[in-house]
Amino acid sequence: MKKALILLLTATLIAGCNKDDKNTVAAPPADPALVTPAPELLAQLKLAPLSTQPVAETLRVAGRIDFDEQRLARIGATITGRVTDIDALLGQEVKKGEVLARLNSSELSTQQLAYLRARAQLELNRRNAERAKSLFEADVIGAAELQRRQSEFQISVAETRAASDQLQLLGVTPASIERLGQHGAVNSLTPVVSTLNGHVVERKLAQGQVVQPADALFVVADLSRLWAVAQVPEQQVSQVKVGQSVSIEVPALGNEKLVGKLIYVGQTINPETRTVLVRTELDNRDGRLKPAMLASMLIEARAIERQVVPASAVVRENDEDHVFVAQGDGAFLLTKVKLAPEQGGQRVVLSGLKGDEKLVVDGAFHLNNERNRKAMEGS
Repeated sequence: MKKALILLLTATLIAGCNKDDKNTVAAPPADPALVTPAPELLAQLKLAPLSTQPVAETLRVAGRIDFDEQRLARIGATITGRVTDIDALLGQEVKKGEVLARLNSSELSTQQLAYLRARAQLELNRRNAERAKSLFEADVIGAAELQRRQSEFQISVAETRAASDQLQLLGVTPASIERLGQHGAVNSLTPVVSTLNGHVVERKLAQGQVVQPADALFVVADLSRLWAVAQVPEQQVSQVKVGQSVSIEVPALGNEKLVGKLIYVGQTINPETRTVLVRTELDNRDGRLKPAMLASMLIEARAIERQVVPASAVVRENDEDHVFVAQGDGAFLLTKVKLAPEQGGQRVVLSGLKGDEKLVVDGAFHLNNERNRKAMEGS
């Protein structure tokens, strides 16, 4: 009987212990991103609300160095002819009026002969008109004959002027035309001359080649000023305008930054690339830039209001950006954010914050160390 009583008491105690275990609820694990600093550290922290400020984004677009088309000349023949001499080499520096090549043209000879005939007829009709005037005054011929000879003289004047104009269209200078009229020496050679100071950047002719007026034989460019051109995507074209400051990085120059301003923003969109052409002008008197060099154009776009956080508020955790958001009661939550690169000590918020948060802007690094320490102690 005594033994049974002992067994009953033991069973009752075990049952009571099992009941207590069932009623006990395990405490939830602490949030590893939440930290409540000690009062000493809390006093060192500086808090500030999330702010906004005007931010000018920098657009980076691929481009190239190009000729200044206002300092570029495509030079061709003024007449059909055969190339007899080539005086200019590719890359050679030339002056305005300098002879680049010479052509032999039968058309030029024909036109010179026509001018000489017109000039001879003009002199003949001039003398006839003067003689007719004297005869009319002596009452030898009538008024009709005088008018006929004067009319022939006026027609000869017009024909001579037209022949002279035709020679000038073929590239013959007025001085050469005057010498032709005085000496009568027909010259079938005509020069191809440069129309500006610069360098020969293209040469498209060979000895003995027959060329036409439509052919571009030389391209001469003044390389003292060049263009940097780029294509801006249509989604970003509203952020660029003439006069904006730009920086140009040229890999061939070690990505040295050249500063300029936009001088042109295209008015049409390329339907194939969906881009708009922009252009800036660069000084190249030192000759370091070469047309067709690759370049990157950094355009400082129009400033717009953006949410920003100070760079001092950002901590790196697991290769991601975070900030500490105040939760009240002295607690702070490590919050992951997506930020733009730093500009002037500020970073634009791309995502992760609503806009009404209060952040730790000074002391975030020490606060994160405290959070990590407590997490290690808890583990």
